[in-house]
Amino acid sequence: MNDLGILFPGQGTQRPGMGRPWQQTEAWALIGDMSEWTGVDLAWLLLEADAGELRRTDRAQLAVFAAGVLAHAEAGRLGLLSGAVAYAGHSLGEYVALYAAGAIRLKDAAHLVAERGGAMREAAAARPGAMAAVKDAVAQDVEGVLGACRAAGFEVWSANLNAPNQVVVSGTDDGVAAACERVEEDLGARWVRLDVGGAFHSPLMEPAAKRLWSALRHAGFAAEHAPVVANVDARTHVDGADWPRLMEQQLTAPVRWEECVRTLIGKMGCGRFLELGPGRTLGGLAARIDARIPAVSAGTPEALAALVRAEAA
Repeated sequence: MNDLGILFPGQGTQRPGMGRPWQQTEAWALIGDMSEWTGVDLAWLLLEADAGELRRTDRAQLAVFAAGVLAHAEAGRLGLLSGAVAYAGHSLGEYVALYAAGAIRLKDAAHLVAERGGAMREAAAARPGAMAAVKDAVAQDVEGVLGACRAAGFEVWSANLNAPNQVVVSGTDDGVAAACERVEEDLGARWVRLDVGGAFHSPLMEPAAKRLWSALRHAGFAAEHAPVVANVDARTHVDGADWPRLMEQQLTAPVRWEECVRTLIGKMGCGRFLELGPGRTLGGLAARIDARIPAVSAGTPEALAALVRAEAA
């Protein structure tokens, strides 16, 4: 079982200067095009923007998207995508996955990411929120706590079902605080607040979903493309998928990442994973979901070149 699954990370993996390793690659030429399409100087964002600038939701999403596109382009040039049978991306990363799978043109994907980031930042400013990662507790137990919190009048929901015993919760600041207190007291679970700009993947993002829908319904999604496993339903979509509706729902629904990875392994037969983009988050989650499946993270040209050498050895 050697079929390859390609994974793309989402927001939170950005860091200052992460574009510098890519400047001398052929892929870097894409930055000029994406800057023109989005109206944002992506070269500056990837090379010069500081951590404070990259904490802005709209800036962070464009930076991570661009980095994923660069990694995908270089991986393709080096022949590392042969054997790929399916794609998936975590939250924002799903836009890179759709582009990589041929479901949408790069120009349209870049435009949607810019609109998505702006819409989410606007919604978060209107309804501030928070997120926290709960560890050492199964999703069903966490959902029971969240249900009790909602019954008590708090606004808090599951946002990311990332791996066994790792759930990210999202909601109002007081809702997340109440949920974290209860999971610690009732479940003995650990938790950590996330440095994010809003209550993502929760009903508080409904205004962002409505704004994004206007752009999504005018985007040119392909009728046929390589398989992509969607965040909102953890199902494989190849053709005839209603991607505008799926991507609209993605803003307010939980990311079912553990199920997505299990779909890649089970239905799609993926026997190895390659994470393309900054950080090693998804490679680490894949190992927690199924340690039998090797997962490699490659977010720089040097890391990709090392994979080529390893395959040739």
